[in-house]
Amino acid sequence: QVQLVESGGGLVQPGGSLRLSCAASGSTFGANMMGWYPQAPGKERELVASITRTGGTNYGDSVKGRFTISRDNNENKVDLQMNSLKPEDTAIYYCNFKMVYWGAPNYWGQGTQVTVSS
Repeated sequence: QVQLVESGGGLVQPGGSLRLSCAASGSTFGANMMGWYPQAPGKERELVASITRTGGTNYGDSVKGRFTISRDNNENKVDLQMNSLKPEDTAIYYCNFKMVYWGAPNYWGQGTQVTVSS
C-alpha cells in the first residue's frame, strides 16, 4: 500500500511560477516511477512529467522547457517546478506512483488544483 499527498497548488497569473510537491509513504521500496498527471474538466488525465527512483525523467511536449520534475529520495518526495505558466495549464494535478514490475497497480493522490488566470 502506498499513500500520496500533494500540495502547492493555487492561483497564479499567466507567466508566473508554482511548485507542486508529492510526499509518498508506505511500501515504496524498490524500483518505481512517479509522475504528474493534470486533468482538466471533460478530459482524461495526461502525463506531463515522470521520474524514476534513480533520476531518469520524461516530459510531455507541451511542458518541455517550462516544467522540471525532481526527486528527493531522502525525503521520499517528488516536486514539479512550473514556470511560464499558461491558462491552458489549468487543471487538477494528480501525483502517480507505480512499481516497476509487470501488473503493478497505480496509486494516486487526491489532486491539487492549479489555476492560471489574469
